[in-house]
This record gives sequence, structure tokens and C-alpha cells, in this order.
Amino acid sequence: MQYIQQPQAIEAKSFDIIGEIICETRPEYRFASPLHEAIVKRVIHTTADFDWLDILWFSDDALEQLCAALRRPSVIYTDTTMALSGINKTLLATFGGECRCYISDPRVVAQAKAQGITRSMAAVDIAVTEESEKVFVFGNAPTALFRLLEHDVAVSGVVGVPVGFVGAAESKEALTHSNLPAIAALGRKGGSNVAAAIVNAMLYYLQGAR
Repeated sequence: MQYIQQPQAIEAKSFDIIGEIICETRPEYRFASPLHEAIVKRVIHTTADFDWLDILWFSDDALEQLCAALRRPSVIYTDTTMALSGINKTLLATFGGECRCYISDPRVVAQAKAQGITRSMAAVDIAVTEESEKVFVFGNAPTALFRLLEHDVAVSGVVGVPVGFVGAAESKEALTHSNLPAIAALGRKGGSNVAAAIVNAMLYYLQGAR
């Protein structure tokens, strides 16, 4: 049996198929920009779910602000080690950035237990105190997103795509009503893989624009 074995060729073929399916099933659909297209298609590539054409929401300044932050030395704070693992940290480092996840940090564990809150919330509480340009990326924990929205802190951007049935849709809806530069997943869908895909799409775009 013959099949494609080269990783780059597999990815390129996948994106070709995604483009063909969109043209066939949604001929009226128009992407707002090349970057918007790159993000949506990479999320579809990650999930094999074309609902993302309709449920991925962008604030007016999200792409401009997030890309500006990623071009500078900034810190991406994730709510899960899965999102942390999925982000291309080598490419991020070429722009001077880094990625952190505090979910298993001893300070977070102790603070969460003492206050009776989730570790994701405690991780946000610690992250917002650090001196850095901050981008928050949430793929799993609605409580982390709610917690960030409670803080009055300078944030360069938020990728808010928690998945689930308890608070997920509500936390993302709240994000869309905030003044933060943000990308959100409307409804229940999302996930750490989606969060990482969004960040990587921006990084690859910025790499190509150099």
C-alpha cells in the first residue's frame, strides 16, 4: 500500500483538502485576512471539525495585538501542560518569548488548597503578579479565564478556548464582552490542542513575514 510518509507533505495535503472542502461546502465563506485564514484552517486541521468556521471569534484588535506581543519578548501563560507542550516553543524563542505553565507549581498547589479554589485560578493569581508582557492561553479551565477577567492587569492578549460543559461557554462569552484583545471559541467546543494550534498559526505566520 502506498501512502504519504513525509510529515510536511502530509500537512500540506491536509490543508489542500481543507481548502477544497470549504470551497465545496461553503462557497460563500470569506476569510477576513490571510492570518485569519491561517488560524481557522490550522484549528480545523487539528480537530477535523469545520464548525470552527463559525465559532471562532476575534475581537477587533486581537490579531494585531497578539502578533505584536509575540514579536516582542513576552511570556505565554497556559492553563495546562498539554497546551504548553503543543506550542512551538523553539519558534517562540526566536522572537524572545517563552511559555510557562504553573498548574503543578508548589506555590499554586498550596495556594489553591489554602483558599479552596482551583489550581488554575491560583496559577492566574501568581502569573498576573509577574513583571512581563503577558499573553494568556486557556484551553481547558474556565475558572482560569473567569479569574483573569476579575483581575485589573495589563494583558497583551488572550486565547480563550476552554472546552467543556460547566462554565466553558459562559467564560468565553464573558471574554467576548471584555475589553481585552482576544480570540475565543463560542459555545462548548475548544481544548488545549485548539489553543496551541491558534498560537502556532500566528507564530508560523510571523515567521513567514520576516
